[in-house]
Amino acid sequence: MPDYFPIMLDVRGRQALVIGGDSVAAQKATSLLASGAEVVVQSEEFCEELLELAAQCRLSLRRKAYTPGDLAGAFVVIASTSDMQQARTLWAEAYGRGQLINIVDVPAYCSFIMPSVLRRGQLTVAVSTGGTNPSLAKRIRHQLEGSFPPNYDAYLRLATVARAHLRRAGVSYEQRDVFFGDFFASDILALLSEGETMQAVMRTATLLQAYGLDVEVSDLAAEFEEKVYVNAPG
Repeated sequence: MPDYFPIMLDVRGRQALVIGGDSVAAQKATSLLASGAEVVVQSEEFCEELLELAAQCRLSLRRKAYTPGDLAGAFVVIASTSDMQQARTLWAEAYGRGQLINIVDVPAYCSFIMPSVLRRGQLTVAVSTGGTNPSLAKRIRHQLEGSFPPNYDAYLRLATVARAHLRRAGVSYEQRDVFFGDFFASDILALLSEGETMQAVMRTATLLQAYGLDVEVSDLAAEFEEKVYVNAPG
């Protein structure tokens, strides 16, 4: 197996083509939609989940069997197929076009593989076994969920606010790195998990003071709340 180069791909506004109409294809389409791709799903038949997504105008359905030439215009292609001849044909077309392609459970015909992903707002943790054991990767990701509680999103947003103050004040990269070592070792995440948001903000303000930044707690709290509002779903 190759030593894969890990990368985070921006698919916002780019066309993603999913070949296949089963539940696996629906899962891949849903993941692409969550990342902002414009998704087209092509198959002769579609599962209920895909039909529902199409009814909500979240993606487009192309009701036809795959034939060479159908990949034109796609930035990324994901195929769910058990037909190895079709897999080889898909791979040959995508490779010839210089397109990114993943054929589910057939790593030999993939230019990229999809890890098991844990998301906590701005935090993304990807777990991969290099395509050798996706089920094990999924279980490792489940194990990691306990280390990154749902409040990790708020924790990162508060860290982002603090970082903005440090940068504006001209604090060096090295000192910022030391600051976030202190931030990470503090009880700020625990406070947020307990619903003690103001206490977490106050603790952050105290840490900033140690680096010569006298930031009003009320200002820090307002900036934190604004960031939560701006990044809220919907």
